[in-house]
Amino acid sequence: MINRRTFGKAMGLGTGAAAASLAGLQDVSSAAPTAPASAAAPGTPGTPGRHTSFPSLKQVKAGLLNVGYAELGPAHGPVVICLHGWPYDIHSYVDVAPLLAARGYRVIVPYLRGHGTTRFLSSRTFRNGQQSVIALDIIALMDALEIHNAVIAGFDWGSRTGDILAVLWPERVKALVSVSGYLITDRKAQLEPLPAAAEHTWWYQFYFATERGRKAMEDQDHRLQLTRLVWELVSPTWKFDDATFARTAAAFENPDYAAIVIHNYRWRLSVADGERRYDRYEEKLAMTPSIAVPTITVDPEKDPFTLPGNGSTYRARFTGKYEHRTLTGVGHNVPQEAPVAFAQAVVDADRL
Repeated sequence: MINRRTFGKAMGLGTGAAAASLAGLQDVSSAAPTAPASAAAPGTPGTPGRHTSFPSLKQVKAGLLNVGYAELGPAHGPVVICLHGWPYDIHSYVDVAPLLAARGYRVIVPYLRGHGTTRFLSSRTFRNGQQSVIALDIIALMDALEIHNAVIAGFDWGSRTGDILAVLWPERVKALVSVSGYLITDRKAQLEPLPAAAEHTWWYQFYFATERGRKAMEDQDHRLQLTRLVWELVSPTWKFDDATFARTAAAFENPDYAAIVIHNYRWRLSVADGERRYDRYEEKLAMTPSIAVPTITVDPEKDPFTLPGNGSTYRARFTGKYEHRTLTGVGHNVPQEAPVAFAQAVVDADRL
C-alpha cells in the first residue's frame, strides 16, 4: 500500500479532484491525448476487461531469483514492465498486457519475489522484503532479458519499485507510470504517530508486526480471508467474483509468500532489520530524492489511500516531464479495475 506517513500529512487538506480518464487506446506510433469518456460505456477506462489468463508463463534466472513472468507482444518492440502490488499478482495486468501488446509493445509482467512461480535460487538467501531489494530484482530481470531500458508501470508495491528504479537507475527507466504518486518509504518518518483515522487505515500493517499477523499469513484460510478483505476495503466499487480472486490468490501459495510480506511491512516500521549490503541504496532513498524521468501519476478516486489534492501532495517530487490523472469511480487495483485508462497512461508516458 502507499506511504502511511505521507497519507497522514495529507489528512484534513480537503477532498475533490478533477477526473482524467482516456477512452481510446492509441497505438505506439500515434499516441495522443483523447477526450474523457463515460465510465459506464463498454470498454472505457472504468470498465474491467474480460481476459482471465495469460497465454503462457516463462522462467528466467535473474540475480537471487528464478523469476516467473508473462510476456506478450513483439520480441523487438519497445518494452513495458508492469509491476503488481500486495495483495495482488500478475493478473492485475491480464487486460492491460494484451492492450499494450496489440499496440506494438513487448510487455513483461513478473511475479515479485515471494509470489507465484518466482523462487529463490538458494535456501540460504534471507527472505528480504525491503524496498531496494525488490527494485534490484527488477534490474536483475532486465539484465537477464537483455533489456536496457523500459517504461515502468505499477501500483502499490509496483509503484514504489518503479519510483526507486527511476531514482537509483534513471537510465533504465524510459518513462514511469506510478499509481498514488511518490511512494518511496521514509523509515524515519514512519516512526512518528499519525492522526487516529490515518492509523486505522493501516490496520493490517500493525497486525503484521505481531506474531498473530505472521501466523495468519502462514495459514491458508486466514490468509485468504485477510487478503480478500483488503480487496473489498480498498476497491469498494469493484465487483470482482470468486474466480477472479482465486486466480490471484493462487500466487499466495508461494512457499516464501508469508516471509516476504511480513518482512516488508515490519521493515517499513523498523521492527525488522534489512541487510547491510543494501544500506547504500536505502541511505540514498532516505533522502527522498526527486524523480526526473518522464512520469504520469494516477490517483484512483475510490481508493481509501488516495490523498486529497489531486496529486498536489507529491507533485514537487517529480521534476521531469509530468502529467497527473485522477480516475473517478476506481479503487486501489487500478490496472485490473480500469485497464484501458492504465494502458493509455503507459502509452502517453512513453511519449512525454
